[in-house]
Amino acid sequence: MRQAQGTTLDHSVLDFTLETPAPEAPVSRKTPRFQHALIGIGYLAIAFVVLERQWRDLGTGYLVKSGQDQTMWEWFFAVTAHSIAHLENPLGTTLQNYPLGVNLMANTAMFGVSVPLAPITLLFGPTVTYVLVLTLGLAGTAFGWYWVFAKEVVTSRFAAAVGGLFCGFAPGMVSHANGHPNFVVLVLLPLIALQVIKLSRGDNKLRGGAILGVLLAGQIGLGEEPLLIFAFAFAVFALVYYLHMPKAAVTAVRRVYKPVLLGGAIAVLITGAALWWQFFGAQSYRFLDHGQMGNDAKALVQFPSESLGGMFAPGQNVAINATEENAYFGWPLLILVAVIAVWFWRNRIARAATVTIVVFGVISLGAELKIGKSDTGIKMPWHWLGEYPLIESVLETRFALACIPAIGILLALATQRALTTPIRSVSTFWFVGLVVALLPLTPTPLPVTDRTPAPQFFANGDWREFSSGGSVVTVPLPAPERAQPLQWQADTDFEYSIVGGYFVGPAGSSQRNSAHENAEQKGKYGPIDRPTALLLAKVAKTGIVPPIDASTRATAQDDLHYWRADMMVLPGGRNEPALAATVEQLLGRPGTQVDDVKVWDVRGDVHG
Repeated sequence: MRQAQGTTLDHSVLDFTLETPAPEAPVSRKTPRFQHALIGIGYLAIAFVVLERQWRDLGTGYLVKSGQDQTMWEWFFAVTAHSIAHLENPLGTTLQNYPLGVNLMANTAMFGVSVPLAPITLLFGPTVTYVLVLTLGLAGTAFGWYWVFAKEVVTSRFAAAVGGLFCGFAPGMVSHANGHPNFVVLVLLPLIALQVIKLSRGDNKLRGGAILGVLLAGQIGLGEEPLLIFAFAFAVFALVYYLHMPKAAVTAVRRVYKPVLLGGAIAVLITGAALWWQFFGAQSYRFLDHGQMGNDAKALVQFPSESLGGMFAPGQNVAINATEENAYFGWPLLILVAVIAVWFWRNRIARAATVTIVVFGVISLGAELKIGKSDTGIKMPWHWLGEYPLIESVLETRFALACIPAIGILLALATQRALTTPIRSVSTFWFVGLVVALLPLTPTPLPVTDRTPAPQFFANGDWREFSSGGSVVTVPLPAPERAQPLQWQADTDFEYSIVGGYFVGPAGSSQRNSAHENAEQKGKYGPIDRPTALLLAKVAKTGIVPPIDASTRATAQDDLHYWRADMMVLPGGRNEPALAATVEQLLGRPGTQVDDVKVWDVRGDVHG
């Protein structure tokens, strides 16, 4: 690492200076601050361009590739602000999945931003919070890695800015900007890395450990899955870096382990109550089985869909969904990375970065190698790794995100070499190669569509005539594939509770799961499937009215009692006639047309 001005670095312990030019001449304090600010503003401008279509239409615009995720995230931001404003527990709520509710800490509620930004949510609405978090997340992550590269990897701020640019706007980052803020706001991860590096030098252990603890607690509030992936990647990087320096490794570990333990203790102290609620509170679960979610091999070499390369040279659609293009580095960049790896192989930091790229690129391929969606029968490391606790709930495709900072390191090192080499041909070759590799990955503005407005029944407040404090059952029930009722509820400032929803909760018994039950409790997306919910979902999908007998009607009554329902509401949509006929047979009477929906008042059935 580059020696910081005014400090003494023990290169026998942590020597990242190999193949790195000597520090630049001292400059005035104003100059670096101005450069930092200029680079940060540049990152912010690029982030704004990526999301400019959503910024231009905050009222009705919707990031089309987010699927139902934008609705879910806006609901999380809105319900957190609502809980704070009403002095309620923000970690859990029964406003969704009534009457069991949702464990928001066990979901991706991102309290690290939803709590401090609650005033913005209350004043301007959750869409503003959502797009603000995404914009600042992209720019902040880029600047965080730039800061680390400028302080510890290279002396050229331009070279550091190139590395930071890739880290903030890599294909995986832009893809997640459609609908996953928890994988966009990663600014604390480079700061955690920087703090550990400082501790490995022997910096103030008490102060350093305390700072690390606060950073870890902050990242827990932003997203635990990115922290887990980062921890594994950082460990592999450090292991490879110290592989041929066992004595230095022992010294570094001795310096680090106590402040790291202190930091962990502080993080647990800060987040302990929330973590207890996550794992032992109402509607908690232990793990989430996603199934096979590895990258197709083609995902490594193709261009991302939202990029110049994807526009002019689109490849086969092999991503698990539009928000999970976690690799998509493009073949020119991978060739360039291979060239850098050979060029800088004697540089320990470059060698560690290269191995990290290879390891996590392979892990991201999942349990079995697929090429162009075709199974090869070749087992990959995830076949064995995916069975271990902690990582079993991670989507293996996301391990490709660990490659991003490592690629950023290589780009920064090579850019600095090109800037300082006296051989003009080397410099020209590098910058031409850099442009050829990165230009196809240049992100294009994320596409936006018009948001479907809420039914007038909810927008006008006519639902209140049918409410007695119970729940609203929309037909079909809200689910991960149809989350619009969450938006309608949020628009009414959460004046009623809804049945079903889009969240992660326990997959087992519909009763409250205690902390003493099976530690292997499994989670699932959406509510526990009750018979009437499954029936209505099937009708919505097929348009076929099934035979309704006395047993089916009795089951529907039981479900309505369980849901403590006040009304069943059928908005217009696909297969509406079949759904209306089904509900009429279940309840034995037609619905009432109110505004643009059909309503069945079931208070007499449930409370009579």
